[in-house]
Amino acid sequence: MKTGSDRYPEFREENLFRAQGISLIAGVDEAGRGCLAGPVVAGAVILAKRRRCGWLKDVRDSKLLPPEAREELFKAIVTDSLSFGAGIVSHCYIDARGIVSATRLAMKLAVESLSVPPQALLIDFLTLPEIACPQKGIVDGDAKCVSIACASIVAKVTRDRLMTRLDRRFGDYGFLRHKGYGTADHFERLDALGPCSIHRRSFAPVSDLRRLL
Repeated sequence: MKTGSDRYPEFREENLFRAQGISLIAGVDEAGRGCLAGPVVAGAVILAKRRRCGWLKDVRDSKLLPPEAREELFKAIVTDSLSFGAGIVSHCYIDARGIVSATRLAMKLAVESLSVPPQALLIDFLTLPEIACPQKGIVDGDAKCVSIACASIVAKVTRDRLMTRLDRRFGDYGFLRHKGYGTADHFERLDALGPCSIHRRSFAPVSDLRRLL
């Protein structure tokens, strides 16, 4: 599988937990934190310790993967991981409570959706104090840690599929292409149409627009 990048995450952080006798380690990451529209989505993945999976060598931060590679790896994660889950928090919650609170809630929901309770968490950047287990927040964790990179793929694919469905309701905004991110095309459509009901009113430039639909 060609992925278009030479940056590979490693198992270093997982192995540090395993050296302490901890084997059920969940990687956690989010997608859509910086978007102007739609939900923030988190993924959580517990990899099977003893299962040899050839696809693991292709795992990267989801942002570095082309869509086709992400979809392939998502299917492999769903099939071969010990457990996976996703948490979704709406644009309404983001506007009411802020993106950091929304991101933490999405991550908490993703962890709680796992069919196997994790013994430890490896999280991209943040920590989740309300979950009582050993955990580590890692800056750029999706580029460094395999479990977090897998979680980033689950989060990204789940969110992209949601935005594809929302594009059927809000086709004039081009969500199928930009998935709610602040692209030039998205800015042009916002200027022309004003925000739709799934835009984050608390985010600039959405908050700067006077015309509301």
